Amino acid sequence: MRFDVLSLFPAMFDSPLGESILGKAVEKGLIRFKAHYLRDWAQGRHLVTDDAPYGGGDGMLLKPEPVFRAVEAIREQSPASLVVMLTPQGKPFTQAVARELAQAPGLILLCGRYEGFDERIRENLADREYSIGDYILTGGELGAMVMIDAVSRLIPGVLGGPDSASSDSFSDGLLEHPHYTRPAEFRGMRVPDVLLSGDHARIARWRRQQQLERTLKRRPDLLETAPLTEQDRKYLAALMASGNQEEP
Repeated sequence: MRFDVLSLFPAMFDSPLGESILGKAVEKGLIRFKAHYLRDWAQGRHLVTDDAPYGGGDGMLLKPEPVFRAVEAIREQSPASLVVMLTPQGKPFTQAVARELAQAPGLILLCGRYEGFDERIRENLADREYSIGDYILTGGELGAMVMIDAVSRLIPGVLGGPDSASSDSFSDGLLEHPHYTRPAEFRGMRVPDVLLSGDHARIARWRRQQQLERTLKRRPDLLETAPLTEQDRKYLAALMASGNQEEP
């Protein structure tokens, strides 16, 4: 998969995307990544990429000309790539969105700065608009890194095993169950006996119940859309009847 990022600060991506799992994925050719400098498509003596908004007001806006030129140039190399704008006004970026985007041949990520983009970019160039959370950052670069990481790990081969991401939090609409490793006892804290039993059916049942209990306690909103079985619903009903839950 190909990722193209359009930014005024492309050097921000050098280290995060050159290390650990993503760095290895690039080396293996599973993903391709390039951060493009927006000023390379600006014109004039000072290569201006921003200007004051019509009608007055604080801040500056990214101008349409360099952004359109940059995307058109990148699309000559990757015509099927989706253009994604990183903006606080976008739809929430979720695990479901990451799975959808992982099926695309490529993404062109537009990183905003200052007060954002000229509206003509949003209306006529962007295919999708996403936000990684209800807060404001100094630019879209960090959001783009989050998106690249979340999408890349869903590409076959990036994490190693074919099922490596299948049990992550949100992969089935619920939070992930607890994990333990050696030693079996540490400072009086023991690993749950069921995990040491070797009974795979009991372990699977315990893990599912832990998912349900943890989601009910920490993110009950997720239960509204999670695909639950009748057994799941009965277990949740028993939990709520017993008062075994916390205030969200």
